[in-house]
Amino acid sequence: MSADPTDHASPTKAEPPAARLRRFFDLPGPKGVPLLGNALQIKPEAFHQILEGWTEQYGGLFRFSIAERNFLCVSDPALNASVLKQRPEGFIKGPRLVQVCKDLGFHGVFSANGEAWRRQRQIVLAGLDPAHLKTFLPSIEVVTARLRARWFSDARSDREIDLMTDLMRYTVDVTTCLAFGRNLNTLERDDHDVIQQHLNVIFPTLARRVLAPIDFEHWLPKPGLRQHVEALQGAVQKFIREERQHIEHRPELMQRPENLLQALIAACDRESAGLSDEDLSGNVLTMLLAGEDTTANTLGWLIWLLHDHPDEWKRARNEVDAIVGAGQIPRSTDQLSQLDFVEACANEAMRLKPVAPINIVQAAHDVVIGDVAVPRGVFVTCVMRPAGMDANRFDEPKAFRPARWIDGTHAEGERMMGAKRVVMPFGGGPRVCPGRYLALAEIKMVMATLLANFDIAQMRTPEGGPAEYMSLTMSPVGLSVRLSPRAIGTSS
Repeated sequence: MSADPTDHASPTKAEPPAARLRRFFDLPGPKGVPLLGNALQIKPEAFHQILEGWTEQYGGLFRFSIAERNFLCVSDPALNASVLKQRPEGFIKGPRLVQVCKDLGFHGVFSANGEAWRRQRQIVLAGLDPAHLKTFLPSIEVVTARLRARWFSDARSDREIDLMTDLMRYTVDVTTCLAFGRNLNTLERDDHDVIQQHLNVIFPTLARRVLAPIDFEHWLPKPGLRQHVEALQGAVQKFIREERQHIEHRPELMQRPENLLQALIAACDRESAGLSDEDLSGNVLTMLLAGEDTTANTLGWLIWLLHDHPDEWKRARNEVDAIVGAGQIPRSTDQLSQLDFVEACANEAMRLKPVAPINIVQAAHDVVIGDVAVPRGVFVTCVMRPAGMDANRFDEPKAFRPARWIDGTHAEGERMMGAKRVVMPFGGGPRVCPGRYLALAEIKMVMATLLANFDIAQMRTPEGGPAEYMSLTMSPVGLSVRLSPRAIGTSS
C-alpha cells in the first residue's frame, strides 16, 4: 500500500522579518457588502469552485468574510501542509462546525479538538490500522462479490445503473462489516429504506449550516431533517446495543476487540479513557459517513475518467488480467499491492477531482502564514486543487495521465517524487485521514472487479461530464452506466 504522502511535508519558508509582514486586513479579496460580507456570493454546492475562481483572481493568499467570520484562503501546498501539520494545537475545528456536528449526532473524531480528539484518534487509528487489512480482506471480498453479482444482473437485463447509488451501498456495506461487525447487505436490497437515504441528508445540511451567515437551523431545523437524524441515531444505537450484548457473552473482547466498535465500547467503559456514550455514538456515525462518501465519490470520478480515456482503461485492464485474472476479483492483499497502474489511476483522479478540495480550520492563536500576520480566530481555508493543476508542477495539468505517477522516464519524473505532498488527497499532519489505507484497498477492489468482469456499454453524463457538487465532499452528479458482461479473452 502507499505510504502516507504527508509524513515529510515540506515546511514553510523562513518567516520574513516582522516589518515586512502584511496585515491580514490589507490582503486583497472579493468585495462584500456590509454585515453579510461575501455571503451572498457563496453557494455551498459550488463553494470549492468559487474559492478556486477567487484564487485565480486574487492569488495564493487572499481574504473574504461571511458575516462576522473572517477567512484567509491559502492554495500554496507548502503553506497548506504547514497549516495542517500544526493541528490540533495551532489550528482547531471551529465552534460552528462542532455545534452542527453535535446537532446532527456525529460529534466524534472528525470534529473534536484537543485532548478529546487525541483520545478518540488513538482508538480509531488502532481499529483502521493497515496491518489489519489482511484480516479485513475476506469481508471485503464478500461485499465485492455481491457488487459483481448485482452488476451482472443489471448487465444481463440491460438496466441502467445509478453508479453513485451502487458505490455508496458498497462502501457502507464494507464499513459496517469491518468497523461494526454488522453486515447491512444493502447491495442485495432493492428497497429505498436503507441507511444511505439518511446519510445523504447529513453532509449537505452540515455544509449549508457551516457556511450560512447565521445558523438559523440550529433553532429551526428544516422540515423532515429530524426523521433522518433520528433514524440514523436509532441505527447507531442498535449497532452499539447488539455489540454490547456480544461483549457480555465474550468478555475477552474488552481486552482484545475484533472490530472498531468493540474497541470504542471497551474504551467507553474504561473510566481512564474519558470516552462518553455521546463520543461513542458520534464516532460510529462519523465512520459511517466518512466510509460511505469519500471512497464512493473517488470511485465515481475514477470510473468516469477511465471510461473517457480508452488507452488508460486498456492498460489498467491488462494489469488486472495479469495479476488478478480475467473474470475474477482480487483474493489477497498481495494482489492489491501489485496493482500499480490502477493505483496511479486513482492518484490521478484524486489530483483532478479531489473529493476533499477544501479544508477549513481556525487559528487558535496569532500566527504567521507565508508573509501574512494572521490574527487569532481567523478561519484558514486550505484550497487543495490549484497546486495539482499548476503547470509548473505537472506537465499538461488538465490531462488525465496516470502514468505520470509511476513511469518516471519523462522530464516530469523528478518532480513527481514529491507529487503526493503537493496533492495531499487524504489531508496531512496529525489529522490525516485514518481510513486512507482501507479507502485505497476498496478502490482497487472495485476497479479490478469492474475491469476484469465488465465492459461499459454506455455511460450517460451531462454535457461536458458529471457536474461537481460540494457538500462536505465533492461528488459527481448525473453519472449513470449500462454494463455488459465482458467477453473473456479480449483485452479491449
